[in-house]
Amino acid sequence: MDHYDLIVVGSGPGGASLAHRLAPTGKKILLLERGDYLPRSPANWDSKTVFVDGAYQTTETWYGGDGKPFQPGLHYYVGGNSKVYGAALFRLRERDFEAIQHSDGLSPEWPLKYADFEPFYTEAENLFAVHGQRGEDPNEPPTSSPFPHPPVSHEPRVQELNDSLKAEGLHPFHLPLGIRLDEKDGKVTPTSICIRCDAFDGFPCLLNGKADAQVMCVDPALATHSNLRLLTNAYVSKLQTDAAGRRITGVDVTRDGRQEQYTADIVVVACGALSSALLLLRSANAAHPNGLANRSGQVGRNYMRHNQSVLMALLRQPNDTVFQKTLAVSDFYFGADDWEYPLGLIQMCATSHADQIKAEALPSWLEWLPEMPFDQMARHSMDFWLSSEDLPRPENRIFYDGDRVILDLQENNMEAHHRLKKKLEHFLGIAGAHPVLLERKLYLGKNIPIGGTAHQAGTCRFGTDPAASVLDLNCKAHDVDNLYVTDASFFPSIGSVNPTLTIIANALRVAEHLRTRLGA
Repeated sequence: MDHYDLIVVGSGPGGASLAHRLAPTGKKILLLERGDYLPRSPANWDSKTVFVDGAYQTTETWYGGDGKPFQPGLHYYVGGNSKVYGAALFRLRERDFEAIQHSDGLSPEWPLKYADFEPFYTEAENLFAVHGQRGEDPNEPPTSSPFPHPPVSHEPRVQELNDSLKAEGLHPFHLPLGIRLDEKDGKVTPTSICIRCDAFDGFPCLLNGKADAQVMCVDPALATHSNLRLLTNAYVSKLQTDAAGRRITGVDVTRDGRQEQYTADIVVVACGALSSALLLLRSANAAHPNGLANRSGQVGRNYMRHNQSVLMALLRQPNDTVFQKTLAVSDFYFGADDWEYPLGLIQMCATSHADQIKAEALPSWLEWLPEMPFDQMARHSMDFWLSSEDLPRPENRIFYDGDRVILDLQENNMEAHHRLKKKLEHFLGIAGAHPVLLERKLYLGKNIPIGGTAHQAGTCRFGTDPAASVLDLNCKAHDVDNLYVTDASFFPSIGSVNPTLTIIANALRVAEHLRTRLGA
């Protein structure tokens, strides 16, 4: 049995950022990852392999509340889901930390405010090499510094869309991206790691040009600090506690078919909102009969994942854009002239590939071009990711039914999302697109409503009341003195922007608290 000052379970953004921040303290740190390094091969850039075959996704079977089986869109590798994320790294808006009324109910107020996170957002943007431009986004929160890198330039067809949207009174802006890209006059420099290929959003990056948790945190920390140890293929089956249930006394690990146990003064769980909740639930014992740290009954509840659509527009003219993920629109984030409630965020995503389109059930409106081959459809496509806020509901939860994992999810607040889609259709029609958008069900290989877990959040919300929350304001479990959670589990609400930068910022915030607690 090996003893550590700190054990971190999960090497995604929440675990890797914290380990990276604390590695320079010299404390003995163990980072546990249930998967291995994602293999680098030409298949990383093959759309059929990634999207249609789902080669890098878990083969686990979970069940919906209706009993139907599905495979969750989870990726068990060093770096976690960030290995295939789109690297859109937004700050939550300042108002997202306040209570916001939606048509279906209230998005709750956070116990901490934007100002508490702002310094750590700045550090997170530097850590993950975020490219962007201050002052373009009309809903950008106050910031203490510019982006660390200039915005990723638009290719000509995206620039045309940008200009069309501006002419209609909108405020499109450069998408903030975590990317290892060097450009000069809109062209990739000879020494840039990223080459602006069409296999960025949703693909593993063969060149390590994407700013993911492995590339930006795990590998640099391991190379520099011998006190940090990484174990791969190390599945944490259970957390053991003392008889009173107040301290974690052992971390049970299954690795290469062997059962192992490790101990630490402090344990940080960062498996992702869904998997972290499952770990706490299967760690039930006599002191915690309903699951570890679950005296409130809130572990696994209040699951959020955004109301999301990936939409493909067909243009009259070919769209030869290669790197398309550079533009976003937030004008309708908090409402519109014909709707008083928030609608959400529009952002561009990866270009469609013929293999993806062919694998999807095509809607009847495509009968107007029945002879168009799939590669031509892909060449005429332009693609968008729409995110609207879904509200935390206790009944939206993940739990065990015996050995089966149940993810019970009922959609809410969908009217806002439908209206956001209509806004996009309207403005794309003006820009020369077909007036109806094709919904991309296979993006990330999953049907987004239930299997799409890219924006998972909630399940272990933080707060000041132990009866209504799982974690305190430092993301320590109310019920367990040496247990912390630093993925998106702690979110009381999710806003409408991608959650990853907030996960990183919070992990850095918690790391500063732990630095003091560890005496470093």
